[in-house]
Amino acid sequence: MTSKRKPTSDGVAILEQRYYSDAKRMADLEKARFHAKLAQVIYARRKALGLTQAQLAKRANTSVSQICRLEDADYDGHSLNTAIRVMAALKSRLEFRAVPLRMGMTPQTA
Repeated sequence: MTSKRKPTSDGVAILEQRYYSDAKRMADLEKARFHAKLAQVIYARRKALGLTQAQLAKRANTSVSQICRLEDADYDGHSLNTAIRVMAALKSRLEFRAVPLRMGMTPQTA
């Protein structure tokens, strides 16, 4: 049996080909990446401003536990409104852009 995939030595690409070759799994991976990135950005920005979680919570008019959850890469209950409010309290704003999936994967070809 001949493989139709282009050979690669990129470890991430190999893992994606092997374990994320269907649309549902790829969507779950992209969702996890989004939540992890949002958590990293909030944490890094808070630290850069020298704020504690309690200080940020007060600025964003939310609870310390909510800030803690937002900084947790495994938390997937982010509210866009809360994220926007927290970013504003961090003197930042969220920007969104659409980028093609790696390896040319689309829901139709995944």
